[in-house]
Order: sequence, then C-alpha cells, then structure tokens
Amino acid sequence: MMVDNRAARLEDLISNPTARVPVCLCLDTSRSMEGEPIKRLNEGLKLFYEAIRRDETAAHSAEISIATFGGRAQLIEDFANIERQMEPPVLVADGRTPMGEAVILELDCLESRKQEYRDKGLDYYQPWFILMTDGVPNGSQTLLAEAITRTYDLVSSRRIAIFPIGIGDEADMKVLKKFSPSRDPVRLKGLKFKEFFEWLGKGVSKATQTTPGEKVLLDFEGIKSWGEL
Repeated sequence: MMVDNRAARLEDLISNPTARVPVCLCLDTSRSMEGEPIKRLNEGLKLFYEAIRRDETAAHSAEISIATFGGRAQLIEDFANIERQMEPPVLVADGRTPMGEAVILELDCLESRKQEYRDKGLDYYQPWFILMTDGVPNGSQTLLAEAITRTYDLVSSRRIAIFPIGIGDEADMKVLKKFSPSRDPVRLKGLKFKEFFEWLGKGVSKATQTTPGEKVLLDFEGIKSWGEL
C-alpha cells in the first residue's frame, strides 16, 4: 500500500527546484498477466528506473507515478524522482481489469502534483502517460467512459502525451485508441517489455534536455524494436 508522503513531496520541490517531467505508468496487472508477462513487466520497470538513474538530469527531473489495475485499481507509487523512489515496486498479477478506475486514479494524482508544482513556482514538462493492457476493460463502464473523456481532452489540449500499449493478441486496441486522438496504440512485440522501457527511458531523458513547452521529437524508428505500428 502506498504511504502518504505529502510532506516529503513538498520539501523536495523546495530543495530541488529543477523543472519536472511527470511520468504516469498505468499498468495492467490482472490475472491474465500471470507468469512470464508479469515477470517481464517487472524486469522492464527495473531497467526503466536504471536508465533514469544513469542520466543526471533525468534523475532530478523525472518523477514517476504508478497505478495498476488487477482485481482493483491502486495507486501504488505517488510522484517521486529516482532519489526518493530508488527501486520500482514488484508487481503481482491478480483479478479482473478495472482500467477506467486506474486511469482516473492516475489522472487525479497527476492533477494534484501539477498543482503542487504551480504552488511552488516550478516549471514542468508535458506529462507522459503510459497505458498498458493485455485484455478488455471489465470494471465500471461509467468510469471507463469518464476516463476516456478526461484523457482525450487532456491529449487534445496538449496537456499530456499518451502512449497506449497493447500486450498480446487479446488486448483491446479499439478501447486503447479511444484514449488517444492523435496517436494510434502500439502492440508490444511478444513480451518485449525491456525494449519498451529502454526506449521510454531514452525518451524521458531526451525530454529533460529541452525547455518546458518545447516539442520533444520521439524516436519513432526505435519503436520498431519493441512494437508493431
């Protein structure tokens, strides 16, 4: 269970006034991810953290939050940089796929953190939102519709950049597309979580080398190493 670390989060904004890159990871941990998929996902997360740690600028700028949907939606990591969140959580697969509920949790967490940035006078880059699933959402349809509408509006107004990723043949790519008005979802090749998170780490590091508000050019060619466009 996530520990409320609001005091530490606010103190960090004072001691480390670097412009931030919020990275939202909204990850499917339902029962169908048991076995090799959840193992590979955990390995990929570890590589992502290591990639951020290796880049001195990203280590101070990138803040990672993780919400999962497996049985129930959970916010398991609030926004923190790699110095305050040294290792990723170990994810466990179980239960159904309440995707909408998890997206709402993550979006609420993001809005709260952005308000803290504004309150402390910190710049921040366009947030990155990664949504990964291997199945069909089977939580509340009302909350799923709310999650889609909120995400769509944020992406359309360039307030977040979304990366919808389908895992395996059973991933509902049509639902993932509804979250993303400008970018088609990508299907992961096999279980290439490591390759995806390595690509993501490089992208976040690249973003920290720009000025907040400046457009970040993504490595679309690199997507071919892990995804099917």
